[in-house]
Amino acid sequence: MFLIAAGLVAGAVNAVAGGGSLLVFPALLAVGLPPLSANVTNSVAQWPGYVGMVAGARTELHGQRRRILLTSAVAAVGSAVGCVLLLILPGTVFDAIVPVLVILASLTMAVGPWLKKRIGNPEPEAPDRLRWLLPSVFLAAVYGGYFGGALGVVLVSTLSLLANDKLVRLNALKGLLSLVVASVTVVIFAIGAPVEWKAVAILAPTTLVGGYLGAKIAKTVPENVLRWAVVLLGIAVGIYLIVS
Repeated sequence: MFLIAAGLVAGAVNAVAGGGSLLVFPALLAVGLPPLSANVTNSVAQWPGYVGMVAGARTELHGQRRRILLTSAVAAVGSAVGCVLLLILPGTVFDAIVPVLVILASLTMAVGPWLKKRIGNPEPEAPDRLRWLLPSVFLAAVYGGYFGGALGVVLVSTLSLLANDKLVRLNALKGLLSLVVASVTVVIFAIGAPVEWKAVAILAPTTLVGGYLGAKIAKTVPENVLRWAVVLLGIAVGIYLIVS
């Protein structure tokens, strides 16, 4: 029941704001998995939740075909790089870099509207800043392949700053890119990482249901509320990683 509840809540939180996978990671540690196994198991188990998230937000993806193709391509490559780094780098690097990335992403989200005004072209109809967007999505995907916790926070922060569109549509794209990253991690980790498949069997269907319901909820949340939910959750996740 503990992992079932964690999966449901994580799937919903991922869809609404991002960062829900951080609820599953400590849950897996609590049931006795070592950190590396908990991390890769968490990444694999989140995949169905992202499927549910995309299914629940598919109407918001209409009209984003070019943006989807470009960002998905770099996300797939970045995720593969991150997976390889996780498997070859020492755990001390993992512990040091993840909290910093999450907190910086959250702060970027907080000041996103101000930065957009300073940079210019803040209107939704303006073109995306692709020369910055694509490398940023690549780095976010490297992070997602390496750890994955709060990947949604990192992605939606990046998209809100560099892609000109309504946040609810960018939130849907966040879900799709999270699915791309998760799909790559499932393949690589299934081959070369210590995945606990019994835990995946429990978590996978619950994250699917939670992701679908969360995507529906996200459509009804005002843009400012959604933005600050992401900011606050991201900061909380970063602090958790520092003190844990």
